[in-house]
Amino acid sequence: MLILSLSVMAGCATRQQPLYYWGGYQLQVYGHFKGEKGPEEQIQALEEIREQAAAEGKALPPGFRAHLAMLYGQTGRSEQLVEHLETEKKQFPESSAYVDFLLKKAKPAQEGK
Repeated sequence: MLILSLSVMAGCATRQQPLYYWGGYQLQVYGHFKGEKGPEEQIQALEEIREQAAAEGKALPPGFRAHLAMLYGQTGRSEQLVEHLETEKKQFPESSAYVDFLLKKAKPAQEGK
């Protein structure tokens, strides 16, 4: 009887929604490290994930915008690099020290343009 009542109670439990919208982000990062796609293809895929998250009103996971910023940096688009790093820092203040370090490293590259 106890097992039956536990089974019924477990079946009634509501499923908790994920905190972040992951989309195919993990696959994109994995593909990046395997060298399967170039930065432009990855940017396009991540921008699609970002748009889908916005359409569903869901937050992006930690590191998403920093990864996107890195890709923009690889393609020489320093304005987008800075924009996404600043947004990452606002969404995840605990990343401030690291993001500030990245921004500092990016600054000489920006000044060279």
